[in-house]
Amino acid sequence: NNTGSNTGGYNNQPRTYNNTGSNTGGYNNQPRTYNNTGSNTGGYNNNQPRTYNNTGSNTGGYNRDANSTNTNGTFPPRRPYQGGAPGQQQNRPYGTGAGGYQGNRNDPAGNRGPINRGGPKPETTTTSPTNDKDRSRKKINQKKDIGKNKSYIENRPNDFEKNFVYRKKEKILVNSIPETIDIIDVITISDLAKKMNLKASIIISKLMELGSMFTINDKIDAETATIVASEFNCKINIVSLFDETVIEEETVEDSDLIKRPPIVTVMGHVDHGKTKLLDAIRHADIASSESGGITQHIGAYNVTMDTGEIITFIDTPGHEAFTMMRARGAQVTDIVILVVAADDGVMPQTIEAINHAKLANVPVIVAINKIDKVGANIDKIKQQLSEYALLPEEWGGHTMYCEISALKKIGIKELLETVLLQAEVLDLKASIKVRPIGFVIESRIDQGRGVVASILVSKGILKVGDYFVAGIYNGKVRAMYNDRGKKIKLAGPSIPVEITGLEFVPNAGDPFNVTPNEKESKLISAKRKELNKMEDAKSVKKLTLQDFMSQKKPGEMQEIKVIIKADVQGSAEAIKDSLDKLSNSEIRLVAVHTGVGAINETDVMLAMASKAIIIGFHVRPNVKAQSLAEKERVEIKRYNIIYDVIEDIKASMEGMIKPDLMEELIGNIDVKQIFKISKVGTIAGCIVTSGKVKRKSMIRLIREDVVIFSGKLSSLMRYKDEASEVFEGMECGISLENYKDIKTGDSMEVYEIKEISRNLLDIEKKELQEIEDKKIADLKEKKKKEDEEAQKIIDAEAKKLEE
Repeated sequence: NNTGSNTGGYNNQPRTYNNTGSNTGGYNNQPRTYNNTGSNTGGYNNNQPRTYNNTGSNTGGYNRDANSTNTNGTFPPRRPYQGGAPGQQQNRPYGTGAGGYQGNRNDPAGNRGPINRGGPKPETTTTSPTNDKDRSRKKINQKKDIGKNKSYIENRPNDFEKNFVYRKKEKILVNSIPETIDIIDVITISDLAKKMNLKASIIISKLMELGSMFTINDKIDAETATIVASEFNCKINIVSLFDETVIEEETVEDSDLIKRPPIVTVMGHVDHGKTKLLDAIRHADIASSESGGITQHIGAYNVTMDTGEIITFIDTPGHEAFTMMRARGAQVTDIVILVVAADDGVMPQTIEAINHAKLANVPVIVAINKIDKVGANIDKIKQQLSEYALLPEEWGGHTMYCEISALKKIGIKELLETVLLQAEVLDLKASIKVRPIGFVIESRIDQGRGVVASILVSKGILKVGDYFVAGIYNGKVRAMYNDRGKKIKLAGPSIPVEITGLEFVPNAGDPFNVTPNEKESKLISAKRKELNKMEDAKSVKKLTLQDFMSQKKPGEMQEIKVIIKADVQGSAEAIKDSLDKLSNSEIRLVAVHTGVGAINETDVMLAMASKAIIIGFHVRPNVKAQSLAEKERVEIKRYNIIYDVIEDIKASMEGMIKPDLMEELIGNIDVKQIFKISKVGTIAGCIVTSGKVKRKSMIRLIREDVVIFSGKLSSLMRYKDEASEVFEGMECGISLENYKDIKTGDSMEVYEIKEISRNLLDIEKKELQEIEDKKIADLKEKKKKEDEEAQKIIDAEAKKLEE
């Protein structure tokens, strides 16, 4: 509301809230906030804003200060513009004569004379030179003065920079840049500058000199950082931040191990009875019937048998949570119960669950549910599952089967006994004498308690008051509750508990580690956060065909894992068979899962867990799957022609084939004299007897026809200068990397390692040659054995004749 009147005044700034005071002809320059109920007549309110209530009136005065109530225009110590008779001049916009900008700083009465408007200007008299000669001399002198000033201004910064600024910069560089800094494989310009005690602009300038344009927030790899740092005589030490975030497990003696309860996950197709089975198992729990049942959901619960034995069940049915936890590295489950409806048979999600369990290397117990329904065909179920390597024990296999009805609670006790039997086979044990470790099952924010996390302890005994790290967050166990909501103080292996004491919500599947003290938990948390930040900053796509080569170490059998989804089963099987045929002795293609239908979230989570790529044939990912794939950087490749699938995979395989290495001799050197130079080391004075030697050549040092060293040159000198190449007949100085025992009379062979590229055809030829060589070797071995047998017979006959 601006209900006050404003007549002829100059209100330059906005008014907020109520401004109910009148303003007549005044010049109000600054904003007024809240209520300004004071009137202002002809005054000049210039400099400061008015806040809250300004109830003072101002008549003709110059209110320079905030919240001033100046009616007479006096404002010590500075003499203000005093207000004279209002309205004497109209030199303000929109003024009407009712007030104006009045006053004179030096006149206590505030009067000031009128302004001449349009009158003749007073004449000004200047002294001019007496003649043309004086005029010219004056101009010349003026130009000289200008030239001197200009020269001084131009030259002064150069002298200043040369004598002070550059020297100062040089001093900063020499004294404050560390000799060595530690970085991980990716670092921002800003962070690198901080570590080197330099301004980011200096790093950016150096990169520009090297031909690259970067901004302060751009990221560079360790190789680029090394090049930049070397320009300032600073060495880069590349460290693995991951090593600093890993809490080493304590060594455990066999005598310290105790039996622990098995951890079970229930999987199966939709509507086959997973949830009903979990409910039936709850009712079979002796402890819950005695204590009044489970009072809260914490993601897992214990079931106590008549014998006192305990089984822990993950309370989230299905394989989605199981796979998400596996994708985060959590191997939580010991046994999988696969629920299959007797009246429905094996369905797509049943197959997915089987593949998930196989990848996790977890044993499966099959629970054939709904045996009480009409149309139940148990033998059909067993026959179908046998095709997926789940052969029943009665058929000569190793998979345990149980026939149940979750609705009518038939066979539940037998199923639990089967779980305990499988646990006996697995011989599940854990130590209670080590620092507790485990995994986060669930986490949430609870009103009144803050962040609450459900933890499944794997080893050790978790206590109230323990300091811990869960994922990237640290905390302290303030309170602990069991699966029935009862407050407890201790929790051992395979026991699910709910804890408070976190500031932030960790992810399901995050590792949980107890630390000796708060300081260490905070340190590990900080390192993990930094590692997490740098992993996100890398902006390198993971799980692509091109990245599979880097996932394997040299000498290991390389694998390309794929998930195949097609519009029809025939296409999926055809693609799988075609890819199987591409496998060779160096690269193997593994179809983790094949299915029919659109690519869904489960497929993406399975790809995350198994580090696979997804091949879609005539199918598309749904919105959620696409979003998750983009977030987790899982590659989804779509095709319409099987030939394109094969060719694309072949091209990727050829990119993964390691080249053959061939050694090429390029020169020979004789050692003539040895020089030992302080701060440099042993220098061998040599002559190149044949070929040449390069700065980056490999050297083989030979003494009395025995190779005593193979490695790299550390320096190659020609007189006092570094040389890139030295040719036959020339003398040179050589030092070897990490080797000093060179003697007069030694010789050296100079060689290079050349890479010879190969393709799939080369591997095929190599395999055929190996098969042929093996056949020849087998024939030779067979012939040798036959000859030995024949010789034995001849020797025996000769011995008989001799006797």
